Amino acid sequence: MISTQIGEQLIHIGDTIRVHSQVVEGTKSRIQVFEGILIRLKGRGENKTFSVRKIGAGGVGVERTWPLNSKSIVKIEVKKKTTGVRRSKLYYLRNLTGREAVRV
Repeated sequence: MISTQIGEQLIHIGDTIRVHSQVVEGTKSRIQVFEGILIRLKGRGENKTFSVRKIGAGGVGVERTWPLNSKSIVKIEVKKKTTGVRRSKLYYLRNLTGREAVRV
């Protein structure tokens, strides 16, 4: 099972996570939360990145990728742990629609 450690927390492919990232707009800054399924861990060491996919408004799939040790990430919460994922990349979720696309 592909996993990585963030602080004291261990995240695995297929987990439903919430990424709290800091967004700066002009002089103001705010925390933006992105919740979805962890579909990819890529790279090694300093270059490690992860991708999260969610189904947005109108049934449109949205993916975001962050460097693992980015300064803009405030925290990462694991909402739901997964069991039984046997792939390291969950790209097949891109072709699914509806409830199938959010169940792993």
